[in-house]
Amino acid sequence: MSIRGLYGIADSGFPTELADQARMLERAGACCVQLRCKGWSRERVQALVQRLQLGVPLIVNDFGGLGDGVHRGQEDGPMPWPGLRGRSTHSLEQIDAAVAEGVDYVGFGPIFGTTTKETALSPRGLGRLARAVEHSPVPVVAIGGLTLETLGELMATGVSAWAPISAIHGAPDPLSAARSFSR
Repeated sequence: MSIRGLYGIADSGFPTELADQARMLERAGACCVQLRCKGWSRERVQALVQRLQLGVPLIVNDFGGLGDGVHRGQEDGPMPWPGLRGRSTHSLEQIDAAVAEGVDYVGFGPIFGTTTKETALSPRGLGRLARAVEHSPVPVVAIGGLTLETLGELMATGVSAWAPISAIHGAPDPLSAARSFSR
């Protein structure tokens, strides 16, 4: 699977039903869709995964073995096998550690200030993102505060993919916003 372009995230922090978010992201041209179901039980996430039939890889945040892959944060424990595996990173050292554990891609951020996820981290910025892209032997997915206005600068760093959340799910027309990010 190629992680390129729009990396869709269906997020339980938004009022639209997660299955509808996931299907919309697929229609918009996302290369994959991650289910971010913070606070959900494994059983509840599994029930959602079983209802979803997408034509792109389905990556489940935190829980391995439910979709086509898993994405985990820095504090979420070791990577399970098999499937596509991604890890959130915030520094070159964390990228090295993730690569050593065999991930297929890394998320890097937050690039800009974000309201989607509570974090004590300051924005990494485009300069650090460019260094992460140059440093990483696996694809880098940018996340955190991404907007259509910053997409050109973001792409200029050489990043493989981008994962806007609020700019899509908070837009008046989420499908149109997602399509704009996937072009």
